[in-house]
Amino acid sequence: MKMQIEMIPNERIAFVRQVGPYGPDNVQAMEKIKKWAEERQLFTGKAVILGIPQDNPETTRPEDCRYDACLVISQEEAVDENVIDGRLAGGVYAICEISHTADSIQQAWTDIFEEIHHGAYQVDDSRPAMERYTADMIQRHACELCIPLTALS
Repeated sequence: MKMQIEMIPNERIAFVRQVGPYGPDNVQAMEKIKKWAEERQLFTGKAVILGIPQDNPETTRPEDCRYDACLVISQEEAVDENVIDGRLAGGVYAICEISHTADSIQQAWTDIFEEIHHGAYQVDDSRPAMERYTADMIQRHACELCIPLTALS
């Protein structure tokens, strides 16, 4: 697994929240944010889409799990009642590009934490992990796993 360390800036996001078990319903939230972006001509080659699971399914009941499908937007961009206006807390992240298949994603979630464990960082539980997509990645059926980090003392 090829992992790199990246500083992700604080960003303004527009998002759609799905509440319930993680899985197929997350796709519906992602389609809603893409449609919203396309209607505003924001779904361009430079667009950045994020999938952010807000809860750990090992400690949160499935029906209470929150998943945010997000689009990074400018400070000036107007939002409406179809999306929630929010902020992404930036910082240092471990980034790993993977094939966007269920098997690849499941394996990568295991592998990336093992890789982090052997490095000079630890997972920062104060910020959520996320999947990041660009138009290029979507066309290649790829995504990036982004795991928030803090340096070991």
